[in-house]
Amino acid sequence: MNILIVDDDIVDRELITRTLKRSNISCEISGVESADQGLEQLKKMEFDAVLLDYNLPKRNGIELLVELRNAHERHDVAVIMMSTSKDDELALNCINAGAQDFLVKTEINVFRLQRAIVNSHARADLEKRLYQSYQHTKELAEQDSLTGISSRYHFDESLSNDLKSNERNKTTLALLLIDLDHFKYVNDNYGHDIGDSLLIEVVNRIHRCLRGNELFARLGGDEFAITLTNINSANNATHVAQRIIDALSEPFTIDNHIITSAASIGISISPDDSVNPKELFKYADIAMYKAKSKGRNQFSFFEEAMQVEFLSNFHIENQLKEALKNKHFNLHYQPVMDPKTQQLTGVEALIRWEVDGVAISPDKFIPIAEKSRLILDIGQWVIEEAIKRLSDLNLNHSQSITMAINLSAVQLTNDSVIDVIQDCIKQYNVDANLIEFEITETALIVEPEKTVKIIQAISDLGCKISLDDFGTGFSSLSHLHSFPIDIVKIDKSLMPSYFSTEKVKKLLSGLIVMLKSLKLQIVAEGVETQDDLDLCINLGVDKVQGYFFDKALPVDVFERKYLQLNNKKVL
Repeated sequence: MNILIVDDDIVDRELITRTLKRSNISCEISGVESADQGLEQLKKMEFDAVLLDYNLPKRNGIELLVELRNAHERHDVAVIMMSTSKDDELALNCINAGAQDFLVKTEINVFRLQRAIVNSHARADLEKRLYQSYQHTKELAEQDSLTGISSRYHFDESLSNDLKSNERNKTTLALLLIDLDHFKYVNDNYGHDIGDSLLIEVVNRIHRCLRGNELFARLGGDEFAITLTNINSANNATHVAQRIIDALSEPFTIDNHIITSAASIGISISPDDSVNPKELFKYADIAMYKAKSKGRNQFSFFEEAMQVEFLSNFHIENQLKEALKNKHFNLHYQPVMDPKTQQLTGVEALIRWEVDGVAISPDKFIPIAEKSRLILDIGQWVIEEAIKRLSDLNLNHSQSITMAINLSAVQLTNDSVIDVIQDCIKQYNVDANLIEFEITETALIVEPEKTVKIIQAISDLGCKISLDDFGTGFSSLSHLHSFPIDIVKIDKSLMPSYFSTEKVKKLLSGLIVMLKSLKLQIVAEGVETQDDLDLCINLGVDKVQGYFFDKALPVDVFERKYLQLNNKKVL
């Protein structure tokens, strides 16, 4: 047995050492005179028992005892506190602090010391086993036995601690409550074993939506919770919730059964909604049932302001699906003119959408369509309608006009767009050189390797590629040689009517000289005044479009106004 004596009195240390040697205990004895030396020895060696003096310099034995327990997390070291005091309260304080026994120095003899060490060692061993049992029980209490994630008990404790930390650090926390839709149907129709397997698979899919530092718990049955700490804004919670909904939308295959599952998610934010764990939980629960009442398979924020925005977007997404199904979109056509002759050379097709007679701005619904990837189907409809219309328009025009069609960044990452274009060209017998596909510079930085292949494939079909909004945002000369660009559309912000300064005019002039040197066709957008038109003529711009000539028009108005003029000067 290894025994450490911690006592600043050398006489007492020697007395205890001699007493130990006269006992029946076979032991190796080490002695130190301070708390720091004692802790150092405990780091270096394994000791079975520590004889610890209460009255040590700088700090007393209880302080050392507490530090020893915290620092080493050892529950198998027997600690016997020693003191010259006979105070019962002191002895009780030492036992409460973690000592296994208390000895009065003046009463120490071979028998008492031997008995104290043996009994204390037995107590320490029992405490160790009790601690291990506690840890095992704690683990069972904190971990869900089916899925292996945190339990309701652990979640409640952690949420309280996280909210306190959140309040101290002035940060934001989001609580997500997740409830599986129609889980009872699975249990009732497939049995509880299949239901349990489904819960495990659901947890695995949700895990893949998380970064790993979130607290993820099963609250019971088919209800789960996630806390997101130190987030920048509620948008972080939005992204996580949407990833989970998307992940659960794919059917599950369990024991040869195809099972469809979905989830309703309620979200509350701290400190915006509450800093109280019970209130925050209640608000997330309310939000979850709002999601269920709205049709399930969606998420809902408790905060009303956010809720209005997200519900609006969700509503628009559903309306877009209906519009696609019932073909409620329209294309309007903005004329593209020769600046010198002011004759029609082409048109740009622009999508328009009305709901109950109210026009919905493309700036509002296009981002939602892109995020939901409905833009793939909407974009296909636009391509088919525009190419069909081009075929019809050129039948009524003595000189063929061009058709500019906008492509979304999402479409440029999907190979199917190439087949759609090729099929339409064949079906409507249109010269591919008359079709211009407009892409924005921001679209070129989304999956650039795949984007360049798709753009090149469209160019190989014979279509023209037009770079839109040049001169703003991500403008980069590298795009002009990295992609098969034929046409550059100068952004309206460089027109005098938008920003009338000599510096901007010089910038526009320099851009046009450079683009001409690259043999690129130049189209100026946003031509709204005579000054805009005159500048474009003086700089040698090839084509112009803007409100000076016309806004985008319904096809019947466009045909009546432009194609029945027999190519006469419009202005």
